[in-house]
Amino acid sequence: MGSATVEGLAVALCSIGWLCDIIACAIPMWRVTAFIGNNIVTAQGIWEGLWMSCVFQSTGQVQCKVYDSVLALGPELQAARSLSVLSALLALMALPLGLAGAPCTGCARGDARSKARVSALAGTLAALAGALQLAPPSWTAHAVIRDFHDPTIPASLKRELGPCVYAAWLGAGLLLLGGSLLCGGSCGACGAHTESTRGAWRDPSPAWDRPPQQPL
Repeated sequence: MGSATVEGLAVALCSIGWLCDIIACAIPMWRVTAFIGNNIVTAQGIWEGLWMSCVFQSTGQVQCKVYDSVLALGPELQAARSLSVLSALLALMALPLGLAGAPCTGCARGDARSKARVSALAGTLAALAGALQLAPPSWTAHAVIRDFHDPTIPASLKRELGPCVYAAWLGAGLLLLGGSLLCGGSCGACGAHTESTRGAWRDPSPAWDRPPQQPL
């Protein structure tokens, strides 16, 4: 697989991962109502996200309310907000850099070393974004599973993992994979450029100024 194909695939993976992060950050479905025992048939369901919580009525109506105070939120939710936003910003910065460093684009055409450095920077940003995005859904999953198995918590207050947790995990994995491919492709391109430069080097001195070669 050529370098251009690998970097194109990496940029595509990073783009999908960034979209997954945006969806997970925006939609309030990190924690959803757990239907346990007699709670299977209920008049309403509760969705909880990073920025708001929603109540879904059996009639089809949905009422959402933004969290009133940031200071009133738990440390897990505050950290999840910060890391998710920072991850989305880093991934957004990595995408144009990945396109600029691709061999098929006209940016810095003819300068393979500069393109490799741009691709390496894009891959580093994407991988860092994936690592940051991996923490919020993991913390949320740990808290949900812990509370679910806690006998002191009423069944009406127990929650299950929502679709956004899986979307965040998917986005983090795609960003890590895409960033790794960008870094690996840039290292390979830079190494190939160095070898080709060494192979193309010729002694610029005239033939009569060169020392005579010893016979074998």
